[in-house]
Amino acid sequence: MLFNPHKLGVHKVLQHIPLNALFDIPYKAALKKAVNIADLRTIAKARSHKMVFDYLDAGADDEISLRRGKDAYSELEMHYKVLSGLKPPLDLSTKIFGMDVDLPFFGCPTAGNRMFHWEGETAAAKAAEKFGTLYGLSSLATTGIEEIASIHTGPKVFQLYVWKDRELVKEVLAKAKEGGFGALALTVDFTWYGNRERDIRNDFSIPPKYTLQQTIEAIRKPAWTYDFLSHEPYKYECINTEVPADSLAAFVNSQIAPEFDWKDAEWLLGEWNGPAAPKGICRPEDAKKAIEIGFSSIWVSNHGARQLETSPATIDVLPSIRAAVGPDVEIIMDGGVQRGTDIVKALALGADAVGVGKPYLWGLAAGGEAGVTKAYDILKVELDRAMGLLGTGTVEQLKKEGPSLIKRRGASARDYPDQYAPSRGYGGGIV
Repeated sequence: MLFNPHKLGVHKVLQHIPLNALFDIPYKAALKKAVNIADLRTIAKARSHKMVFDYLDAGADDEISLRRGKDAYSELEMHYKVLSGLKPPLDLSTKIFGMDVDLPFFGCPTAGNRMFHWEGETAAAKAAEKFGTLYGLSSLATTGIEEIASIHTGPKVFQLYVWKDRELVKEVLAKAKEGGFGALALTVDFTWYGNRERDIRNDFSIPPKYTLQQTIEAIRKPAWTYDFLSHEPYKYECINTEVPADSLAAFVNSQIAPEFDWKDAEWLLGEWNGPAAPKGICRPEDAKKAIEIGFSSIWVSNHGARQLETSPATIDVLPSIRAAVGPDVEIIMDGGVQRGTDIVKALALGADAVGVGKPYLWGLAAGGEAGVTKAYDILKVELDRAMGLLGTGTVEQLKKEGPSLIKRRGASARDYPDQYAPSRGYGGGIV
C-alpha cells in the first residue's frame, strides 16, 4: 500500500483544476469517428485503467461462454422479405414491463458505473431519457435512487440481489418505489460470485489499492486517472452510503444469501407488489415456475457470461423459454448483444425487449454521457436498418413474423443426424 489520495484530500484540490478536457481530447475525437460498438470498446480500452477495463470486458474462467454468447448470433441468418412497401421512419416503440418506450432495447442495470467514468449512472440515465427507453439501476450502483429519479422521468426498473438482511431489502424496495421505479428485477444467477480470473490477476478492487502495479497503470491512463482523482470516491449509494466500495467480491460474498429459494422469492414479490422479473433464467421449467409464483415477466440472462462458465448463449435458449411460457408472458433477454442485428434476432425469436450491458458501458468508459449516447445511437440506427432490410416495419410485426425470418445456418448432418436429416427438409425456424 502506498497512499490513499482521497484520504489526503487530493480530489478537493484537483476538482478546481479542470484538466479533464485536455486529457480527453484524443478520446473525444475517436468517439466522433466511431462507427460501431467494437470501436467504442477500443476507445474504452485505450482510456481506462487496465483493472477497470478488464472488469468490464471479462467473463468467467476461460471466457468460453463470453465468446459463445457473441458468436451465437452469427449462426443465425435473416431470411429477408422484399418489396415490403415500408416507409421510414419505422416504428421502434413497444412496451417493457407494461410501460411505453420508444426503443425495444435498454441499458441493463450494472454495478459501479463511476469506476468507468466519473459521470457514472447519471450518464446512462440521461442517455436513456434522451432516447425514451427504460433505465435499469443496480442495487450496487454508485449513484443514488433520488438522483437518478431526478434525471430519468420515464420507465425505470430496479435490480435487486438476494441480500441476507431482509430489513435492508425492505428499505431498498421502499426507496425504489419512492423514486418512481415501476418494476423490479431480482437477480437469481448470482448466489455465488463467479470466477473472474482477469480480476484476480489484476488484483481488482473498487477503488484501486494504490499498489505499485496499480499506480504504474494509472500513470499510463491519465484521462481515467485524473477523473478518478478529481472526484469524490465511490460508494454503494443504494445500499448504505457509509459503506465504501472497497472490494466488490468481498462485499457481495458477505451480503449475498446463497440459500435464497422460491419461497423467499414469493416473500419478495409480496413486499414489492408490482411488475417483476427473475433476472438470470436459463431453463424453461424455471421460467414456468417463476410465472406460477407471481413474477409478471421473465428475464433470460447468464449475467453477461460472468458467472457459470459454459452456460449456454441466451439467444440459444430463448425460443424454448418462449415455448414454455406461451405467447402472452413478457420476456426480456440480454447477453452477447453488440449489433442492431442481434437485437432484431432476439425480438424475432421470442424476446419482447432486449437488454445491453457491455455496449453502453464501453461507451461510458470511452466518453461519459457522450459515449453512452453514441452507443444508443449506433444500436438504434443498426436496428432500424436491419428491420427495414428484413421487411418488418414495427416491433410487433417483427415479433409476429420473426420465427419465419430467422433461421440457423446449415449444419452437418453428421453432427445433428436427427434434426438435419434430409427427410426433415432442414430450413425451418429455431426449435
